[in-house]
Amino acid sequence: MRKFLQKLVNWERWNFYVLYFPISPVWFWYCLRSGSVWYFSSSNPTITFGGFEGEGKKEMYDQLPPELVPRTIYIKHDLHFDEVERAVQQAGFTYPFIVKPDVGMKGILFRKIENEEQLRKYHEKIPVEYIVQDLVDLPVEVSVFYYRHPAAQKGTVSGFIHKELLHVIGDGQSTIRRLVEAHPRARFRMEEMEHRHGHRFDRVIPAGEVFYLSYAGNHNRGAHFTNLHKEINETMHRVFDELSHQTRFYYGRYDIKTTSIEDLKQGKNFLILEFNGCGAEPNHIYDCGMSIWKAYGTLLRHWKALYQISRYNHKNGTAYWSFKKGKDFLKEAKRHFSMLEKYD
Repeated sequence: MRKFLQKLVNWERWNFYVLYFPISPVWFWYCLRSGSVWYFSSSNPTITFGGFEGEGKKEMYDQLPPELVPRTIYIKHDLHFDEVERAVQQAGFTYPFIVKPDVGMKGILFRKIENEEQLRKYHEKIPVEYIVQDLVDLPVEVSVFYYRHPAAQKGTVSGFIHKELLHVIGDGQSTIRRLVEAHPRARFRMEEMEHRHGHRFDRVIPAGEVFYLSYAGNHNRGAHFTNLHKEINETMHRVFDELSHQTRFYYGRYDIKTTSIEDLKQGKNFLILEFNGCGAEPNHIYDCGMSIWKAYGTLLRHWKALYQISRYNHKNGTAYWSFKKGKDFLKEAKRHFSMLEKYD
């Protein structure tokens, strides 16, 4: 009962459909106005389905400036493991590094690989093509939400947050289990924590040592967000305007690691982990002390921008997806993600 009441008063932990239901008529109104259920599919013309769902990371990485992307290779799941080892070595990777599905979401099957045995187990388990990527050791992880009308030279950085990965800090006495049980967010994810870390729950973490419970900087993976909206300035807008003009990414969220907030604002010393297209939530509504009414206002402003961008691109040569094409694509994406969740 206590957990239920805590979840009830904390809207950030509500089910996706419960949270969005009160404003869903606005979304359907945009569908009616555009004459397409998939009106958003034209928002980012160079990404499958506008980046709403089911797009591969490869098409995103291939369009970003190479110097802004971590070293990445793609591994077919049915390769013999000897070939995987050879590809990893030839690309110059050393342990640890990151692996994740090319088509994935919400941190599903996102793993930090520490050694050959972990890589072997991951490769034997994963049923789809996946990515091997450098573990970016920059100290600051952020998300930047950006949108730009295609006819405008300048866009809007509408959201800027700092991410704190889900972790516990050792005291030299408590086991990982006890630290998880005392953590304000991790304790509500005990089933997931047992699945991922149960084999080391009895380990005692030295005093002051950080133990990461998840390396995925997602809200649904327990990451904590701090709103940095006061840091947004004209210089930062120029950085992302330039990116948008290079890529034709008009609407979405950049997940970034950088040496410092100030460096990112100046456009230096940062790497883009992912760009999430029109399916990305403006995640600055979460974990930042925002009321649900302010969150709804933020979502509605973004939906309006998405509609205007999509309509303009549609009128200028990027057709909306047909109902059947979109329906079939989402059906396949749902099947794909359901399969990944089972393996996760």
